[in-house]
Amino acid sequence: MRKILFFFITLLPVMAMAQTEQAFIINGKIGELSTPAKAYLIYKLGANQVIDSAGMIGGKFNLGGKILNPTNAILVVDHKGIGFEKLDSTADILNFYLEKGELGIIAADSVSKAKITGSKLNDDDKNLKAQLEPIKQKARKLTEISRNAAVAQKTPEFESTLHGRYKALQAEQKGVIKKFILANPDSYLSLLALYSVDGPAPDPFELDSLYNTLSPAIRSTETALNFKKALEPLKHTAPGTMAPDFTQNDVNGVPVKLSSFRGKYVLVDFWASWCGPCRQENPNVVRVYNKYKDKNFTVLGVSLDKQSGRNDWLAAIKNDGLTWTQVSDLKFWNNEAAALYYVSSIPANFLIDPNGKIVAKNLRGDDLEEKLKEVLGK
Repeated sequence: MRKILFFFITLLPVMAMAQTEQAFIINGKIGELSTPAKAYLIYKLGANQVIDSAGMIGGKFNLGGKILNPTNAILVVDHKGIGFEKLDSTADILNFYLEKGELGIIAADSVSKAKITGSKLNDDDKNLKAQLEPIKQKARKLTEISRNAAVAQKTPEFESTLHGRYKALQAEQKGVIKKFILANPDSYLSLLALYSVDGPAPDPFELDSLYNTLSPAIRSTETALNFKKALEPLKHTAPGTMAPDFTQNDVNGVPVKLSSFRGKYVLVDFWASWCGPCRQENPNVVRVYNKYKDKNFTVLGVSLDKQSGRNDWLAAIKNDGLTWTQVSDLKFWNNEAAALYYVSSIPANFLIDPNGKIVAKNLRGDDLEEKLKEVLGK
């Protein structure tokens, strides 16, 4: 059971719920399956995960219960009756949204191919996925081009071109999602879509503007209220705001103040020796630093290593060739500078201008150099 529960939990993000319970009924039919075949429903009820089941006769089954707000759910069909504990990620699975009311789930043989009826939320989801599918197909082709390219082909120019095409697709996807939100203010899916408007570095002011286009009924849900609440701190470190000042010790124990870098563009780079993606990004930061360090640009590294990992931190600095100033309070995820900038994942970075204002955040790959070319006028 542990194996399948882990698989399910990764597909079921915890969503804040409103207080009023809402009843739902599922009327299902999957081919002509009968005992020992069984259907399992997994969903969230508040902070709890619910696992319900129903036997099948002539392919038919019924499930019901209560939810607090629309939520992600998974329906699994055990065709051979081997038991829930023995099912794994290869099982016949349908991911869908569970909402109040009566909905139907019908398929000729596999629940993964089922048609869902009686659910506006799932209709909206189908509609949005259909609009995004052409973009996903283009992304798959780009991935295939990258995967199949010979080593000799993978020049900086080749990688830069691919990166540009991926960015164009991201912009296209963002446009589709924004259009959907604006056209469907009464849809709960529009609220959920806000989480994917701008990837890992969203503009909180733009999200706030989109949030305000949602209907009063959607904005009154606790999920919406929590989303709104989570936006507020992000506004303090959004591009255009003054960078919060902080002081931490460098590798020699000497205090270094962020504001001491005024007069230069400085990239505040949050990383750690134990962070794989950070270490993979370091060569790019080194390359850009070496190219622009004499052009009014520098880097301030802030490590989220812990006290017991101090030697690993110092070794990573040396091995990765990080010759710029490095600081840390060695408090791991309780790093005070990271808390000040609301950093919840790394790598993360903030580009600050000579006056101390944040001009961009989370610049990775070619984006960092492109932004420096823009602000330095090169």
